[in-house]
Amino acid sequence: MKGYIVCVYQSINDENALKEYAVKAKVAVEKYQGNFLVRGGKKITTEGKESPRTVVIEFPSFEDAEKFFYSDEYQKAHSILQGKVIRHHQIIKGS
Repeated sequence: MKGYIVCVYQSINDENALKEYAVKAKVAVEKYQGNFLVRGGKKITTEGKESPRTVVIEFPSFEDAEKFFYSDEYQKAHSILQGKVIRHHQIIKGS
């Protein structure tokens, strides 16, 4: 079963840090065979709080998504965002 990273941002306080993060995170996504399904873009909020950005990445398996998240490559990228964004980040097993 496929694995997904779903990330819903609540706030982005530093657009430059987000850009730097995105470049480094993309390298890790590609290494672990991830495919961006959603990366920002046009949206309509129909329930809940408005969010400035949503990202969905598909991986070949839940285990691959988990390996991606805990990899050194991704953790280095992830550290760039500390104190710069607030987001809800999940690893989800597809059905």
